[in-house]
Amino acid sequence: MIEAYVKVTRNFQVTIPLEIREKLNIKEGDRVKFVFDEESGKVYLMKVPETRIRLKAGRKLTINEIERIIEEGLKECMK
Repeated sequence: MIEAYVKVTRNFQVTIPLEIREKLNIKEGDRVKFVFDEESGKVYLMKVPETRIRLKAGRKLTINEIERIIEEGLKECMK
C-alpha cells in the first residue's frame, strides 16, 4: 500500500503524488474518478480508461446515433 500526504489548495485541488501517478500510469490530460465510500469514509482514485470514438472522415451522424454515443459515454463514466 502506498501512503502519501498532500495539501489541499485554496481551490480545493490536490496534486497526485509521483509514485501513485506512476503506478496508475496517469499522464497530463488523463481523466481520473474519485469514489467516496460513505460507510468507511474512504476515497478511492481510479484512472478512467481512454475511450475514443473513431468515425470515418466525412460521415454524418444521425440524431439517434449521437444520442446513443452520449448515452454509452455517460454509462461508461458512471461505472
